[in-house]
Amino acid sequence: MHAPETRQLAQRLLSSGLTVAEVHRQTGVPPSTLGYWRKYPGKATATGRSQCPRCHGREFDMREYAYLLGLYLGDGHIAKTHRESVYRLEITCADAWPGLIDRAAEAIAKVMPEHMVGRRQSRGCTNVGVYSKHLPCLFPQHGPGRKHERKIALVTWQQEIVDEFTEEFVRGLIHSDGCRSINRIRRQFKSGDRWYEYPRYNFTNVSLDIQRLFTDALDRLGIAWAQMNKKNISVAKREAVARLDEFVGPKY
Repeated sequence: MHAPETRQLAQRLLSSGLTVAEVHRQTGVPPSTLGYWRKYPGKATATGRSQCPRCHGREFDMREYAYLLGLYLGDGHIAKTHRESVYRLEITCADAWPGLIDRAAEAIAKVMPEHMVGRRQSRGCTNVGVYSKHLPCLFPQHGPGRKHERKIALVTWQQEIVDEFTEEFVRGLIHSDGCRSINRIRRQFKSGDRWYEYPRYNFTNVSLDIQRLFTDALDRLGIAWAQMNKKNISVAKREAVARLDEFVGPKY
């Protein structure tokens, strides 16, 4: 799982006659991998079913990736399987929102078109997932433990995608850990109580890092928000709700 520029550099150094040990010192690529690339030069820039956007430079749908990244940071997880170096990504979607289940499957299929997308039923929810050796390449936030117990930060190439497709990223976060609801408040008057209703968006996540990614994205879009408590972000101003309605809307 090496970046395209690392593979290209290693290939050039090997072709120049440097030893495997020297190329390892300069690139950090394991000697066993370098030995394999020396024996089979084409493997360093291999193409085929297992192409990875990060390792092999395969083009991928960045708009869909921004949405999928939001889903992953909210209700997704990556786990290592019993098969060597194979991981499974799962996005957990409540069965109450069948449209969201289909949308998650569509996003995975567009980002990873060479892989089969599956669905695994759990009590009250459907886990939409895919197997690949390269999931940690696409989601470097993967790590041991729960997301709110470790630092979550975007790497440079992810931040560039999120900056370009901020709306899609916000939509993914809200579709996973947020909702659009109607808030009701009561006002007391001499003539009696009156109830007022207005729409609002809520985003709930225990991770302060993920909250910050969400609010930073809202700031880039000029959408006002408020911190309700240590894990809830609210968007309630009329103009802000209308702006989110343009590209998010209720779950379905």
